[in-house]
Amino acid sequence: MEGCWVSEVAVGIVLAAGEGRRYGSPKVLAEDGGWLDTAVSALLGGGCSSVLVVLGAADAPMPEGARAVHAPDWASGLSASLKAGLSAAGEAEFAVVHVVDTPDVGPEVVRAVLGAARSEPSRLARAVFAGEPGHPVVFGREHWADVVVASTGDSGARAFLAARSDVALVECSHWATGVDRDFR
Repeated sequence: MEGCWVSEVAVGIVLAAGEGRRYGSPKVLAEDGGWLDTAVSALLGGGCSSVLVVLGAADAPMPEGARAVHAPDWASGLSASLKAGLSAAGEAEFAVVHVVDTPDVGPEVVRAVLGAARSEPSRLARAVFAGEPGHPVVFGREHWADVVVASTGDSGARAFLAARSDVALVECSHWATGVDRDFR
C-alpha cells in the first residue's frame, strides 16, 4: 500500500567533522554556516525526522532540527565521522548520509533518494549526478553494522557500496550538480 513507509523514521547525518585543508578552513563554518544550514534544511525538507551533524575539527551552532555529535577521532578520516553518526542514529529505520560541502543539493534530491531506498528490497540508495556517484546515500538500519565494519580511513562507505549490486542509483542532476566544494 503506497504511503505505508511514512512511519519508517529516517535520520539525516551530515558529515562535517573535517578541517577543510584544501578549502582553507572547516567547511562546517563555510559561508558563515550557510552550507550547514543548507544541508540540514535539505535533510529535514527531504523527509528526515531529525538531523545529526558530526563535528570534529570545529564546533558550529546547530540549525533548528539538528543535534551535534562529536567524532573524537575525526582526524583519522571520513569513516570516523560516518561511524559516529551511525552510532548516534538511535532507533531510526534509515540513515540518510549527506556531506556539508555539496551546497546545491536540496530537499528534492533527499526526497528522491530516500524514496528509492524505501521502495527497494535492499533498502539502499544513493544520489548520482550526471552518472557520477554522490551524496546523499541512504542505508537501511540492517546495513549499519556492515557499513561500520567496511569503513576505513577517508573512504567512508565506498568499499561497502562497491561490493553491492543492489544499491538503487537515483539520477539527480536535474536538481543539482552534487559537486563537493574543496576549494574557495
